[in-house]
This record gives sequence, structure tokens and C-alpha cells, in this order.
Amino acid sequence: MKRRQLLQFVAGLGVVASLAASPVMAQDKTYKIGVTGGPHAQILEFVKGIAAKDGLKIEVVEFSDYVQPNAALAAGDLDANSYQHLPYLDAQIKDRGYKLSNAGYTITFPMGIYSKKVKTLTDLPNGARVGIPNDPTNGGRALLVLQSQGLIKLKADAGLKATPLDIVENPKKLNIVELDAAQLPRSLSDLDAAAVNGNYAASAGLDPVKDAIAIEDAKGPYANLIAVRTADKDQAWISKLVKAYHSPETKDFVNTTFKNSVITAW
Repeated sequence: MKRRQLLQFVAGLGVVASLAASPVMAQDKTYKIGVTGGPHAQILEFVKGIAAKDGLKIEVVEFSDYVQPNAALAAGDLDANSYQHLPYLDAQIKDRGYKLSNAGYTITFPMGIYSKKVKTLTDLPNGARVGIPNDPTNGGRALLVLQSQGLIKLKADAGLKATPLDIVENPKKLNIVELDAAQLPRSLSDLDAAAVNGNYAASAGLDPVKDAIAIEDAKGPYANLIAVRTADKDQAWISKLVKAYHSPETKDFVNTTFKNSVITAW
């Protein structure tokens, strides 16, 4: 009799273990997704509700800079992040050795040039101080905007990672000031103009359509994305996240909330 009870106890342990490993139990996990404040956070909060209908629980974690979300994702403190474009992710992977991958595209923020001192780029005085982001990819992006407006000319092979050292023609002798991307809107009073990423412009109350004195072409390599650890990229929950982000409801929310300042990239 004792032997039968022992066998039943062991079998019971096996059932408990199998339940603990069951995919059903995994649905109780809440996935932490990092974003920068502003539109990325607002959109993910909306996506969170869509994903919940599909059984996916999301916790939105906000960051105030571009560096920490990838560091936190690589360290395992986040399950995904949604705030950066592919050139920036590629640069981070190359520079820091992160094993991160693109799970799906999200939105595009057109970069604009803003000023509190001039109404047009032609009004910029000689020697004007023009701010650009100090990270390689967004700095290069800003320089390409300045080039497209005829203010500077870059080396032919400078590419997306152009730096001020790649400027070969600068008729107005512009003084290029490199600052943290998040600081640029707050520095407009100290600069003659600044190239500001769309998300930081929106967070500062700047409308790219109404307030920018120049804006980049919406078609380009700077669509934002959802980043995940490469080892996790085939997980079922990631497919649910991308599905929720790419839903018609999310597209309508973005178009209604942000108008032309944010463009869906799917």
C-alpha cells in the first residue's frame, strides 16, 4: 500500500512540473518593453491594449535617452524596446557587441530643422551655430538634411554616418554644435538653429509641419523598429507584439493623434 502511495506522489510531482512548464503558464508573464518618452510611449500604451486582447501583457518602461534602452535589453532587464531606427541599432551592435535584432518596423519621425531666431534657412547668418545630435547615426542624418537644403556639402562617400569632418563645402561657415539629441529642443535659445529628431520635437511641443523651417524627406532609411534579443526573435509573444503594433487600430491611432509628424512604416 505504501509503495502505491509513493508512486502516486511521484506521479503527482510530474503533473505539477509539467504544468509549471506549460505554455499556458507562460501567458501570465508581463513583458517589459522600453521606449523613450513622447510618441513612442503613447503609441506603445495604445498597442498594450490591443495586445492584451490577444493575451499578451505588456509593461511600458520609459527612458530619457537613446543609450540605456539597448543596454537594458542586452542585459535582460527588458524583453524588447521600441524607439530607434535601423542605422542607430546597427551602430550600437557594431560598437557595443549587442546581440539584438529587428523584429519589425514601427514609425518614422521626420527630422526637422528648428529655430527661434530665423524664419528660413537663408536667413542664417555667417558663422551661425547649428546644433545636431552627437550620436553617429543621427548626427549624420542631420548633416544630410543640411546638405539637402544646400547649406553644406559632404564628401561623396560620407554616407549615413557622416560627421562634421566630412564637410567639404560650408559657404556660410556654419559652426556645427554636437549635443545630446534630447537636449537640442531645450538648446534652441542658445543656437541659431538645430536639427531635432521628431520624437524629441513632439515631446517639446514642436510641430514638424508647422514649426520646422526645413524637414527631411519622409522616404528614407530611418524607420523606427522593435528590437529584441537575437536569441528571442522567434518567440511567439514577439509575433503577437508586432501583430498588435501593425494593427489597423494602431495605424488609425497614429494618424489621428500625430497627423503628419509621425508616419507609420508598415
